[in-house]
Amino acid sequence: MTAAAEAVAWAERCVGSPVLDRRAMTEGRTSTLLALRHADGTDSVLRVVDREPWASHRVGLTTREREVQLQLADTSVPAPRSLALDAQAGAHLMTLLPGRVDPARADDASLHELVRTLVAVHEVRVDPPPRTYESWEWLAKHTVPVWAERPDVWRDAFALLRTEPPAYEPTFLHRDFQPWNVLWDGDRVSGVVDWVETSTGPAWLDVAHCATNLAVLHGLERAHAFAAAYTALTGRRREPHWEVMDTVGFLPRPGGDAWVTDPNEQRRVEARLVDAMAAV
Repeated sequence: MTAAAEAVAWAERCVGSPVLDRRAMTEGRTSTLLALRHADGTDSVLRVVDREPWASHRVGLTTREREVQLQLADTSVPAPRSLALDAQAGAHLMTLLPGRVDPARADDASLHELVRTLVAVHEVRVDPPPRTYESWEWLAKHTVPVWAERPDVWRDAFALLRTEPPAYEPTFLHRDFQPWNVLWDGDRVSGVVDWVETSTGPAWLDVAHCATNLAVLHGLERAHAFAAAYTALTGRRREPHWEVMDTVGFLPRPGGDAWVTDPNEQRRVEARLVDAMAAV
């Protein structure tokens, strides 16, 4: 029996009802994700962290996601609710939220809805708070990509990131807030998913990560529009250091698969870095 099949059997026992139907959800880099329909009418989502290098950290990742979802249960953040956890197997069972992922949405109204949702995340106060954020721009990534047209900017970015980061006010972060982790039901955000990286850190790191994803998908102007809408709503000013950190984090880990392979998207990543470095 495969790990996924064993996890489905476990989910049946947790719900107390057989699974009548299961379907694979949007393919994730870290996990197998299955939407389950149980005989009693319950709908659930089963995450099985089974992809390396994340599988080696499955206990911490799934435990963190469950703890965060339990903490969010009494907030306005539209997160799934944890139903059961088998951390050793990397299996987390949670509720199924309405809506669908729609990364093509980048009009002004949609960006404002994304901002409104992110602000709700940043207003969360929990005790104990999540762990301190981890940077994804590891020193081992500090190699100018072969597709770079401005290698000087990449080298300057690496030098900047070897200095101390700015001081910040600790804020509750999703840490991977971006279009692929947001569900839409009509014109409203109906869910925010994938809480395995939740952290405490600078609010602009969440803003930067979503903006970088928007820049890759839709270009720099949409990234600026999102960040400007966040500033307008919160009064928090742009902090380019976190944008540089986030953009360099898009480089592949040594020996790992590249996050960005399309030449057009690679040019947008570099444009994002050039823009952020110019604002430092």
